[in-house]
Amino acid sequence: MKDIRYKNEQRERRRKRNRAKIFGITERPRLSIFCSNKYTSVQIIDDNSGRTLVSGSTKGMKNGPKSMQAQMLGETIAEKAIKAGVKKVVFNKGAYAYHGRVKAFAESARSKGLLF
Repeated sequence: MKDIRYKNEQRERRRKRNRAKIFGITERPRLSIFCSNKYTSVQIIDDNSGRTLVSGSTKGMKNGPKSMQAQMLGETIAEKAIKAGVKKVVFNKGAYAYHGRVKAFAESARSKGLLF
């Protein structure tokens, strides 16, 4: 029990440290990613107005491994963002390492024209 609590505290510290440096403005909103054990969800947030501009999740996707689903989510989010008029974003990976699902998502979003 003590190990789990310590692990969660460390994750929370990493998340707060990362978030303190990142702020989304109207010209460059924040692209925030969240990975649960089952799904990956993403939001593009304008912190000035406190609004979510675009969001998406892998919840409806059933095919392939999670990293492939994250890759498809990156393509979908990039297309939605460009339709909404967002071309540049600030990437907020939270407490996650740039590895696996996070990396697959980011690279596919970049390849579709979303600039980080």
